[in-house]
Amino acid sequence: MGLFDSLTNMVSNALGGEAGGTPGAADIMGMLQQHGLGPDALIGQLQASGLGEHVDSWLGDGQNLPVSPEQIQAALGTPAVAAIAAKFGIDPSEASALISEHLPAIVNQSTQAPDPDA
Repeated sequence: MGLFDSLTNMVSNALGGEAGGTPGAADIMGMLQQHGLGPDALIGQLQASGLGEHVDSWLGDGQNLPVSPEQIQAALGTPAVAAIAAKFGIDPSEASALISEHLPAIVNQSTQAPDPDA
């Protein structure tokens, strides 16, 4: 599962899944890509926004550093966060909070090598 599949599934699950007209993962993926937020671009943007130490912790084996909703808002930019919020019918601050809560684990999990015994 890719980084953005994980992110969109997380947001969808946090909002009760696809019930009630919540867009599916493909809808969100397209929206994020329209904002130039493919996996490599996202990591690069976070690093360029001063969150390099955070991203490194998410990619490494140690403990993940937390990131605040304000840091997510600043790193991703208002248009991207507002678009995510609008798609889900939530406030942009709630969207930033959901992303900041789950993004470290999502990046960590999506960059780990699969377990050959699994």
